[in-house]
Amino acid sequence: MPLMPKRVKFRKQQRGKVRGNAARGNFVAFGEYGLQLLEGGWLTARQIEAGRIAARQYVSREGRLFVRVFPDKPISKKPLETRMGKGKAEPEYWVARVKPGTVIYEIVGVQRDVARLAFARVAHKMPFKCRFVEKRHA
Repeated sequence: MPLMPKRVKFRKQQRGKVRGNAARGNFVAFGEYGLQLLEGGWLTARQIEAGRIAARQYVSREGRLFVRVFPDKPISKKPLETRMGKGKAEPEYWVARVKPGTVIYEIVGVQRDVARLAFARVAHKMPFKCRFVEKRHA
């Protein structure tokens, strides 16, 4: 079951633009290691879930995985070969707006090389360039 909100105030949204770099959610907060995006755009609920499953299968019950993004934007799409007019289409899928620098996954309780390999598998599922980051210790 893909991620989506339980309820929303408005069913349909305009598309908008993703501008600038991430000012929030741009460092490892909950785990020891993270996967950070180097590009911005939309991350669909299916892509988020595919990455979560890939990481979970690789570490197999070890450690704890945190997903830092949630798809809360509905994307509607008209059927092919439909004439103009007749209103806006129904929501087709849900996306999370992500900016460059956003940390999307974090993991704790595994070795560094295991986390790196797990996030390498996740990075293949992502539509953006990603990099492996570690927690900054004070």
